Amino acid sequence: MTEIKDNAIQNYLDTLASKNATPGGGSAAALMGAQAAALVSMVCNLTIGKPKYAEVETDMQALLEKSERLREELTDMIKADVDVFNRLMATYGLPKETNEEKEARSAAIQAVLKDATQVPLDCAKACAEVIKLSQIAAEKGSTAVISDAGVGIMSGYAALKSAALNVYINAASLKDKEFAAQKLAELEAVLDGVETDVQHCYELVKSRL
Repeated sequence: MTEIKDNAIQNYLDTLASKNATPGGGSAAALMGAQAAALVSMVCNLTIGKPKYAEVETDMQALLEKSERLREELTDMIKADVDVFNRLMATYGLPKETNEEKEARSAAIQAVLKDATQVPLDCAKACAEVIKLSQIAAEKGSTAVISDAGVGIMSGYAALKSAALNVYINAASLKDKEFAAQKLAELEAVLDGVETDVQHCYELVKSRL
């Protein structure tokens, strides 16, 4: 089957809008994050080589390397989210006639739920990194594309908060409360201060328009 990332955007949106369970919000969050990273790369590419921005050229080249790495990671997460959700649905379909089957089914569901919590958490962490890169792009990038840096940070923020929702919903179904608490603590650490950073960057972009 052709991977989502290799499909036309219209096909992806049609599938997203359909009755199919996947792709869903998790893969959409990863896509938003990948778009945010791509916008950072765009700002870098349109700043590098411009005499006016020669003093930040090295910084922008380093920024470009990081944004491209994150773009690749987040693009791969689009499929990762679909895969883990499909695995979860498969475990819910396991037989549950006998006590043994019920126990095996419950154990299988819980095992996949841990992965289903980790995947969006990894996405959230990557999106938080993209937000930081977007801030640098907004501070040092060409003013000709400064609004694109702003769109990048807002896309990254939407992706981060969207991924967080998927962490919350899956962690709530975990019986291993210690594992759930650990993952929620990791998420809260990622979210800490994000709103302030995003608002600051938004105002910075507006000031450079």
